[in-house]
Amino acid sequence: MTSQPTPIPNSNCSAICPPTRPKSSSVSHSPDTAAHLLACFSSKPNSNHVRQDSAGKSLTPWAISRTKILLLENVNSLAVEILTEKGYLVDEVKTSLSEQELIDKLRSGHYSGLGIRSKTKVTARVIKEVAGQLLVIGCFCIGTNQVDLTAAASAGVSVFNSPFSNSRSVAELVIGEVIALSRQLLDCSSELRRGIWNKVSKGCWEVRGKTLGIVGYGHIGSQLSVLAESMGMTVIYHDAIPIMPLGSARQTSDLESMLKVADFVTVHVPELPETIGLISANELAQMKSGSYLINNARGQVVDIPALIDALESKHLAGAALDVFPNEPAGNGPHFNNELNSWTSRLQKLPNVILTPHIGGSTEEAQRAIGAEVAQALVRYINFGSTIGAVNFPEVTLRPILEPGLVRVCHVHQNQPGVLRNITAIVGDYNVEKQYSDSRGDIAYLLADIQVSHLTDVSHAEICSLFERILGTSSNIKTRILH
Repeated sequence: MTSQPTPIPNSNCSAICPPTRPKSSSVSHSPDTAAHLLACFSSKPNSNHVRQDSAGKSLTPWAISRTKILLLENVNSLAVEILTEKGYLVDEVKTSLSEQELIDKLRSGHYSGLGIRSKTKVTARVIKEVAGQLLVIGCFCIGTNQVDLTAAASAGVSVFNSPFSNSRSVAELVIGEVIALSRQLLDCSSELRRGIWNKVSKGCWEVRGKTLGIVGYGHIGSQLSVLAESMGMTVIYHDAIPIMPLGSARQTSDLESMLKVADFVTVHVPELPETIGLISANELAQMKSGSYLINNARGQVVDIPALIDALESKHLAGAALDVFPNEPAGNGPHFNNELNSWTSRLQKLPNVILTPHIGGSTEEAQRAIGAEVAQALVRYINFGSTIGAVNFPEVTLRPILEPGLVRVCHVHQNQPGVLRNITAIVGDYNVEKQYSDSRGDIAYLLADIQVSHLTDVSHAEICSLFERILGTSSNIKTRILH
């Protein structure tokens, strides 16, 4: 589609202002809640499961004819359905794009929203080049390390993800890998496909009575512990913060004490500076002899050359890897030594399961992710809500019920005097409600302002309000919804 945002005639105003110079922003990682954990045990999602913002007035962005969204990497069709039902123009690209391709595509299409999965990298350069038009990025996956979150926040671009919609799918994959490793199923199947009948019991075990050690007891880890206990496994876990266990699971005081007793160690942590190389040669040496390692988290969390050494020496009996430091940008014969220098060594090892980052690749998970992230985009674009944003303060307001009101969405630098300046601007109007919060160097204000007692708010009134807010020195990005 080639239509572009159309400004209201006879106006120099724009609903989106260029960002000021980028500033750094801190990002916090809140602990999981019990409600989120229990909510993960759900059946197949459908559109009825999606929260609708049906109460109150339906808001639209001022001075933009129709919002355009670019979805990359074959995002689930339910997301497309939700976004198009809201009146957005949605363009789809089935593959990931390089940095320059992404810049060119966003520029030429005048997109306000971008949806990606894990392959497309949204760098600081991408954000800088399109900051004037881009409002929001939706990561249709758990991870957000493919986006420069600090650059996005500094440019007033909110980023959303789906932190737990694929938790059940990943947890089930781990259970399957535990059984497959303990019975050497993949090697047996591979041999029989080559015509070799090799019926043995040596080195094959039941999982009942074995100990599963979970590194990272979040949405996935906690679900996994429940599934593992139902099969008769003992569950212990290590996390950076104290977390209440589900069932009979027990938190260990440190990682080392868990590694020494676990028969299976499975990793479920995000990729952060402190988690890169979390499982390296030292940790592998501490693992129980004959144990197994599973990594379905992020590729750089495990030192794979050190893991290969531990497998070749028979210290570990097997491993399952679904993620890798460098992964192909698309499907095809691309997993080789050019991508990672140790690939051929890894491929030759017995009882090692290698899968192409399929942890969340189920119909149920992708549908749930599509619904969750698409609705987050709608709530931000149409209502200004940042609930669930990973790089913004979380701010929302109850729906607008009265005529003559507009909603100001003001992203600004977190510095003294901002609210005083904004109050001076909106003091001529009735402020029905407002809420402001900050996160690092970025702050976000939502305010519902009564600019008219009539049902229809005039363009001149909105333009006057907008230009005055736009002129404040701390402004990063301002929108008006009406």
